[in-house]
Amino acid sequence: MPAATGPQPDDRPAPALRAWVGTYPAVGAGSAVDTGEGIWAVTEDSAGRFDARQVSRGPAPSFLALSPDGSTLLAVGETSPGMVVRYAVQPGGGLVERERVTSGGADPCHLLVHPSGRSVYVSQYGSGSLAVLPLEPDADEWRFAGGIGQVFEHSGRGPRERQAGPHVHSSVLLGDWLLALDLGTDELRRYRVAPDGALTVEGVAGRLPHGAGPRHAAVTSEGHLAVTAELDAHLYLLRWDPEAGVVEPLDRIALGEPGAALPAHVVAHGDRLVVGVRGPDEVVTVRAAGGRLAEVGRRVVATWPRHHALLGDRLLVAGERAHRVDVHLQGRDGTDSGEAVQALTIPSPACVLAV
Repeated sequence: MPAATGPQPDDRPAPALRAWVGTYPAVGAGSAVDTGEGIWAVTEDSAGRFDARQVSRGPAPSFLALSPDGSTLLAVGETSPGMVVRYAVQPGGGLVERERVTSGGADPCHLLVHPSGRSVYVSQYGSGSLAVLPLEPDADEWRFAGGIGQVFEHSGRGPRERQAGPHVHSSVLLGDWLLALDLGTDELRRYRVAPDGALTVEGVAGRLPHGAGPRHAAVTSEGHLAVTAELDAHLYLLRWDPEAGVVEPLDRIALGEPGAALPAHVVAHGDRLVVGVRGPDEVVTVRAAGGRLAEVGRRVVATWPRHHALLGDRLLVAGERAHRVDVHLQGRDGTDSGEAVQALTIPSPACVLAV
């Protein structure tokens, strides 16, 4: 009997989910879909090639966060008034929208989930506030537990035009403390964290120099805090004292000319810090050791690198104005070892959430 010649079953493994990408409309929030109004899932096949597909449509999902168990994805709606959208995660990275709630402020731009899964912290640039949204288990997902739990309004200003008022840009958890980075006031506001994630105001942990404009932070391998300063184009290294809940300056390094270079996101990778700098459109690698910073290397990347994430030896860079996410190989020393090995077309990518 002749061998069958028809289509044979495909026994190749299904592509593995590696990341989600949130977007921001190039022409502003509220624009038509497919101009940065959605979330993309990034998968990897058995040959190591990435693919991206849109898995949701929503208003300006410029920052994403995942519940500790991976069942629930949260996305900001960077609008005014702002919102937070909850999705149930499906096999392969698909998303099913479950609910939307108000963020309690304007232009939410960063999310951080408490390790217990019971609270999400919402940094809001436009209103200069930090909100806490309680979460609770719901079968095999997490849901919002009654909307806004707490809202903390910051006050103050800085010397620059963009510092006419507070602009909370992100937050970072350090044990039982949460620090909120305020680009408008140059402060790292301090909050005590309860076991369920609720916050208590505890003043100011420290300040960057006037006009610095803190944006994002990462914890180094030595337990220090590395902070990108968007307005004075520096990376700051701060010693963190967990007993007193304060930061003290250790070192800083210039990443470019203020006004022309706008540092954005920072990721810790061993004793290296990987920083995206918009304007010159570079990724800069900095060594952080012994309480000192030293530049290791820099490389030109896709236009306006707003965010990036490490996936093993690959670095995914969201070039917001290039409308693509580039995949770079990382060398052993944490530096980019060559040109991008792949480019994923995604409109106005603003956040890469590795899984």
